[in-house]
Amino acid sequence: MGCSQIPDWVLPILLMAILWTIFWKAMALWISARKNDGVWFIILMLINTLGILEIIYIFGVAKIKPDKLFKFK
Repeated sequence: MGCSQIPDWVLPILLMAILWTIFWKAMALWISARKNDGVWFIILMLINTLGILEIIYIFGVAKIKPDKLFKFK
């Protein structure tokens, strides 16, 4: 392996991190739009935190219960 090659284990971890982030960002943006939380929508759109800020918004600020995550109205 040369210095310009990426180790084999990096790609799966990177792919999992990307999918994880996309899922939580999409959920948080959807919930903030439905609740008319414009400020949160902008913050969540601009800041990438591997889903941490999104999870805090969903369960802490929006107070969505885990069992209601996919049943939000």
